[in-house]
Amino acid sequence: MQQQYLNAYDAQLRTTPEVSAASSTVEHGPLLLATFPDGRGFITYAELGDLDADGVALLVDAAIDHVSALPEVTSVEWKTRAHDRAPGLHDALVARGFVPEDPESIMIGEARLLAQHVDIPPQVTIRRSRSDDEVLAAGEMQGLVFDDPDWRARAESLIARLHEEASTELWVALVDDMVVSAGRLEPVADTEFAGLWGGATLPEWRGRGIYRALTAERARSALARGIRYLQSDSTEFSRPILERSGFLKVSTTTPYVWTRSSL
Repeated sequence: MQQQYLNAYDAQLRTTPEVSAASSTVEHGPLLLATFPDGRGFITYAELGDLDADGVALLVDAAIDHVSALPEVTSVEWKTRAHDRAPGLHDALVARGFVPEDPESIMIGEARLLAQHVDIPPQVTIRRSRSDDEVLAAGEMQGLVFDDPDWRARAESLIARLHEEASTELWVALVDDMVVSAGRLEPVADTEFAGLWGGATLPEWRGRGIYRALTAERARSALARGIRYLQSDSTEFSRPILERSGFLKVSTTTPYVWTRSSL
């Protein structure tokens, strides 16, 4: 089953679906170099073929040359996957100023198996977000959990997306109108997948089934849209929660981040 999920992930979710919201994309050999409106760059690929370490290093050089010529790009993420053949990639990225972040588990599960009943405290209500103020409240909570000083900009960007895209959904768990947990459902066009992103729960409300229930509600919404698979890149905190919900770990992904100050 894990290999089936991984094959579906590689075939359906890599390259073009990853950069659907980009303002521009450029191909360089196997690389897809994307720029987003907020000044982020993103580099991905389906595979690197039979390149050796020297060939991989040349690709990294070309990517750096590309983003260096775009003053609007302030940071770039090069997304790596543990199951790829990529000789010398780590060394080439680090030598050129990319900094590896913590690895995350690539988790996949079938929506029909994840839409399960989960008991939660009676004072908790889970539903789809209804207002811009609720999106901001969820963003502030996520900023606290993830120690993200830029949470407001991300929340405002999400508000714009929710107004523009009927497919993206934000789900929240509320206690007396306070957001204690939240997460997005993002269907991926022309695939069998939707992504689960931004999942976070306040520390004092963890261990009560709230995040698993939030996952189940998003799974039910995905099923209503005809979606088969749900996918998430998970930290070591959320991975076991998703495993209890029926997800399988199929690989890991490590983002390498370059910033303009790296030059």
